[in-house]
Formats: sequence, C-alpha cells, structure tokens
Amino acid sequence: MGGFYVAVVTRGFRRYSTYRVATVAGVFTNCVFGLIISYSYLALWDQRPHLGGYSEGQALTYVWLGQALLSPMALMGGGCEDELMERIRSGDIAVDLYRPADLQGWWLAQDLGRMAFQLLGRGVLPVLCGALVFDVALPSTPVTWLLFAVSVGLGGLVSFALRFLVGLSAFWLLDGSGVSQATMLTGLFFSGMLLPLTVFPGALGELARALPWASMLQVPADVLLGRHQGTGAVLALCGQAGWAVALLGAGRLLQTVAARRVVVQGG
Repeated sequence: MGGFYVAVVTRGFRRYSTYRVATVAGVFTNCVFGLIISYSYLALWDQRPHLGGYSEGQALTYVWLGQALLSPMALMGGGCEDELMERIRSGDIAVDLYRPADLQGWWLAQDLGRMAFQLLGRGVLPVLCGALVFDVALPSTPVTWLLFAVSVGLGGLVSFALRFLVGLSAFWLLDGSGVSQATMLTGLFFSGMLLPLTVFPGALGELARALPWASMLQVPADVLLGRHQGTGAVLALCGQAGWAVALLGAGRLLQTVAARRVVVQGG
C-alpha cells in the first residue's frame, strides 16, 4: 500500500510538471510582486528600522520566502480543494470512496506531489532572484536549512489539512466557493503573507501567531532566519506538528460523517 501512495505522489508531481508555460508565468509573477513588495518594505523599514524584530536584510528575505511558498502552500488556491468540491458536486466522489485507498490519504499524496513540484518549479527561482537583486540574509549552516525543510513540510501538511476540510464542506454546501474564498483571504492575512505576524500589535499578534495559518509562512521563515533556535526551534516545529495532527484528525472525522451522508443519499 505504501508503494501505491508513492505512485500517487509521483503522479501528482508529473501532473503539475506538464504545465510548463503556467509555471514560467508563475515564476515571473512571483518575481515581479517580490520586487514590488521588497521596495515597499525598504521604504517601511527605512522609517521603522527593526520593525517586528527584523533587520532590513531579514525583512527582504521574508518577502522572497513568501513568494517562494505562496504556491506550494496554495495560499491563493490551486490545491486539492477545488477538484474535491467538484467531484462532490458531480457525484464522482462515490467512486473515490469505493477505491481500495483511503480518501484523505489519496488526496494528501496527490497534494504532496503538487507541493514538491511547486517548491522546485516556483520556489527556488524567486529566492535566487531576490538574492541577486538585494542583500538578503540567508543562513550558511546546514542545520538551519534542515530545520527549515522540516518546517516547510509540516506547513504543507497543515495547509493540506485545512484545504481538505474546506473541500469536504461541499457535502453540505454543494457550492463551497464562498468558504474557499473566505479561507484564502484568511490564510493570506494570518499566514504573514501581507506583513510578518510579529508586526501585529498586542493580542492580535499573539492570536495570529497561534493560529494554524502561521505554520505556512511565518514559522518556516523565522526558522530560516534564525529567530527560532535550539529549544525554540523544536517548540516551533512541535507547534506545527500539533496543528497538523489536530487538523488531519478533524478531516478524518468529517470524512467519516460525510461518507455516511453519501450512503444515506444513495450517491
């Protein structure tokens, strides 16, 4: 069975690798927006040095990490949720439930393949672009890069778990586009894509950093920038893992309830 899921991951990777023109266009878009946001950050940090605890170089690095993780974390959509909702609306989900594979596991494997390609296809080049144009603060120690890779992987699990819940909402809403849009806007705000969550004041900042969306950008970025080290890094990764387990468990429970609903409806 493990080989089956590996095959699904590979299939997901190959599926997205066929969209070469879209990938090039996406990289170009990420680079353009990275430049725009970088110069906005430079103006802001010129007036408020060390805003949010970041130096200017760290703030610029944060910008380009955001552009690199935007697509892998599906913060603006493009993940499994839209296709899952469409299969629920069309009734094809009944076929999925009869497959000799777990529904959540199958979609997770496919999304991991998508994420792996997006990291390579749309994640590396924007960071290189930022490093060529600006004085960014990338680490030189392999341990930091390893912790960052683990953090990105855990963030990807959190991202999938949230989007899987959104997709399953179509069992009750039929058209889950409203939930999808609301989740996307919430994710952009609370992931730290617009501004680092450390900039948010008081209770709002504490709440934002405690929510699962922080696992998709804020936590990986802080791990890479060395703001989480030693025990702090372990606690940050444990926080991501905790959200991943909790949300995947919620998805499992909701999937069980939804499957019973399909049987009741005769779908």
